Amino acid sequence: MKKAVLACCLGVVACSRPVTKVQPAVHYVVGSGWQVGNAWFYPRENFSYQATGLAVRQKEEKGSSPLTADGEVRDAMTMTGSHPTLQLPAVVTVFNMDNGREVTIRLNDRGPKEVGRVLGLSRKAADLLGIGPNPARVRIVEDENTSRQLAEILPGGPVLQINTAPLETVAQTQLDAPVAGARVGRAVPSVQSASIATTPTNAGGVTLPDLPAQWRQGSPVGGQFWVETTDFTSRYTAAREAAREGATVVPSFTQQGKMWAVRHGPFATISEADAALKRSLADGLTGSHIVVE
Repeated sequence: MKKAVLACCLGVVACSRPVTKVQPAVHYVVGSGWQVGNAWFYPRENFSYQATGLAVRQKEEKGSSPLTADGEVRDAMTMTGSHPTLQLPAVVTVFNMDNGREVTIRLNDRGPKEVGRVLGLSRKAADLLGIGPNPARVRIVEDENTSRQLAEILPGGPVLQINTAPLETVAQTQLDAPVAGARVGRAVPSVQSASIATTPTNAGGVTLPDLPAQWRQGSPVGGQFWVETTDFTSRYTAAREAAREGATVVPSFTQQGKMWAVRHGPFATISEADAALKRSLADGLTGSHIVVE
């Protein structure tokens, strides 16, 4: 009896041992290229990102790192997500084209690790968007001001080199009355983005506030599936590639300027688009991806 009681006491002590709390190490990161099957992704800064494609629920894998790619504590109940190439963290609005729902999330991880999927959503974000086990057609628009501010305030962010401007005297003249026929200007109020409140941690790092778990209702929109290959700088080269494959050429506007993409389709179903994407990737067009229009 005494042995049983002792064993019970030891069990209680063992169970009551304090669990080490994971400390966040939030930082700005772009990262290097990574691969999923035949597809390659090359992360880069893009603060005015807009895209369409397929979104999926992020898989909650056992044994995965407790921290996301940008050092946040992984939590399926926050309004977060993953993206293959955008700088992290970044704030985006996601519109579910299938049901019209819209949410705002913070991208803080790399993924999804599925070919042909442009966005991974946390459990909470996917639930609010009405996305179940199957992929959903989405439109993604980045919040440029907030994303830039995150890059500026977080460790590891780009350092802005600002040269000191020479000071000059500004003369001000009071006009008594406008001259007949002259255009009268209107004062434009200055716009200042709201600051992002970071919280210091015991380890000396910072944490970011959770975004509100809320959704907005809009109207669903239609759209067919297309497969686009890597952008070309020359329209002639793109047209030659398109003619060889029975595809079309469309303009593509990037940070590098106007480029040209070869587009295959349209496809009526996700499975048809997936099959076409696999063919493009097998042909060595490693930048191919699915768009919805």
